[in-house]
Amino acid sequence: MDISIVVPIYNEEDNIEALHEAVTAALAGSGLDYELILVDDGSSDGSFPLLKTVAGKDGRVRVIRFRRNFGQTAAMAAGFDAAQGRVVVPMDGDLQNDPVDIPCLLAKINDGYDVVSGWRKDRQDTFINRRLPSILANGLISRMTGVHLHDYGCTLKAYRREVLDGINLYGEMHRFVPALASQFGARVTELPVQHHPRLRGTSKYGISRTMRVVLDLMTVKFLLTYSTKPIQLFGKWGVYTSFTGLLSGGITLYMKLFEHVSMNRNPLLILTAFLLFMGVQFIVLGLLGEVNARTYYEAQGKPIYVIRERIN
Repeated sequence: MDISIVVPIYNEEDNIEALHEAVTAALAGSGLDYELILVDDGSSDGSFPLLKTVAGKDGRVRVIRFRRNFGQTAAMAAGFDAAQGRVVVPMDGDLQNDPVDIPCLLAKINDGYDVVSGWRKDRQDTFINRRLPSILANGLISRMTGVHLHDYGCTLKAYRREVLDGINLYGEMHRFVPALASQFGARVTELPVQHHPRLRGTSKYGISRTMRVVLDLMTVKFLLTYSTKPIQLFGKWGVYTSFTGLLSGGITLYMKLFEHVSMNRNPLLILTAFLLFMGVQFIVLGLLGEVNARTYYEAQGKPIYVIRERIN
């Protein structure tokens, strides 16, 4: 199969039929063999009966229904696991993403890229609570991951099937897939796509999501840089902290011997003990991280490298 389109659905009963019609119209003359995977993320409205109706009319539509709401990342992961296409394209179910852009994303994939990320260049959302936090978050994510994209939050992307096979999604990780894929040597680019204002239903996004994105960004940064060598992160801080503690202890001893300042009244003594204790803690944490990293990779048989191709 050429392409699998994965759409998380959560209380989108007003958009489901229009979404199916838009996807069908966009790919009707493309000659692509595709499937449309609609993942009902525990909707509490009439979304699922409509999904059943659409699936009954079109054999290319596949429906997955969760027992409860697990979140957008879980819905995407379920769709990715079920996808059979050589290219997987996730998109939102609110019709703000336009299926007309899918062939353009696929053309970029055919140019040799592994990940093509949509860029909502003319985004149709409010500035204060949607676009401004997005601008700040995209700048921070690009700086910390080293993968510079204008719009990490755009759901409309295209991935080669093999890129997703090595990535497990948790939390709000779906937006970081391009950065995680780059860890395995994937070629990443972005393409301006259309973005429409929401006409029906209510948005499930809010500024409160920003904190969760920042916390997941810390996880991604750690995975990208230190997942196979945690001692290099924690051990480094352990050495710095211990050295500062020894320096503080030396100053405390000097003040006792030459300036006759009582050690039990010198706050530097408490600082010395605290820094030395923290230094040991950091080093032990790094060693435990090394043990866990080896358990993670060896128990699952995960390689620490990825081969692009072999010759002879």
